[in-house]
Amino acid sequence: MTVAAHALGDDRPNAIRVWRRLRCNRAAMASAALLAVIALAALLAPAIEALLGVDTTRVDLFNQYAPPNAEHWLGTDEAGRDVLVRLLYGGRISLLVGLMAALGAATIGIFIGLMAGYYGGRLDSLLMRTTDVVIALPLLPLLIILTAVDLQKAGIPADIANSEMASLYRIVFIIALVGWTTVARLVRAGTLTVRSREFVRAAEAMGARPSAIMLRHILPNIVSPIIVATTLSIGTVILLESVLSFLGLGIQPPIPSWGNMLTNAQELATRAPALAIWPGAIIFMTVMAFNFFGDGLQDALDPRAARR
Repeated sequence: MTVAAHALGDDRPNAIRVWRRLRCNRAAMASAALLAVIALAALLAPAIEALLGVDTTRVDLFNQYAPPNAEHWLGTDEAGRDVLVRLLYGGRISLLVGLMAALGAATIGIFIGLMAGYYGGRLDSLLMRTTDVVIALPLLPLLIILTAVDLQKAGIPADIANSEMASLYRIVFIIALVGWTTVARLVRAGTLTVRSREFVRAAEAMGARPSAIMLRHILPNIVSPIIVATTLSIGTVILLESVLSFLGLGIQPPIPSWGNMLTNAQELATRAPALAIWPGAIIFMTVMAFNFFGDGLQDALDPRAARR
């Protein structure tokens, strides 16, 4: 076994030990169970829709604001559509945006952090100053400005710019474009620590390419904080998407999301408050669950806890 393999084996968290510590964290496990239920229900939205015998795309003005009943478990909205099934379909979009944007931001942050930490010098200074500039920008006003840009004027073909999924991909792209800074700083700090280790120097002496060293020897040893930061950012992304959709700049109807469901309900708060309570409650529970699970994962992956 090589020196690099020994070092990698010592530095990577033991999966069994991590699982045991995570399992002891009741808040994290309860959050994971809640997230699993929400995700599974969202994935099964078409099956649940068929089981209940409803059609979320059909407008029934004779069945507006119906209270919860055997057919509509959470009642109906202002268009007579089933609230429960729309929540599930909205969850598919909101969770998809959260996962895709968080993974996209993590990918950008990993690339920038590895380049800055490994090469150092002027490249490090340039990338870190760029990171500081992005951090200093006011996030919500910046997102509002970017989401208000006309895609056709930006050179996007009209058929793509006017498609139903265009708003989803734009939100994912914009959030990923400004949300990479935390991961970049974590990866840079980890890279600066690991690059001076013996197995990295041995790989350099053997003529390994910088890209191979970063991907095979450095990145596996700093993956724990990346996982934690990405997990925590998913809840933040879902909240940002909900805010933008609430302002009418996020996911556009007829595609349902938790944010635009809140937008539709804001004028009906006095007549049908449940239409605002349900999406608001599911956003709150999902964001808090991701935060609690991320905190528990951070404790479980903490190398200092492994020595206790």
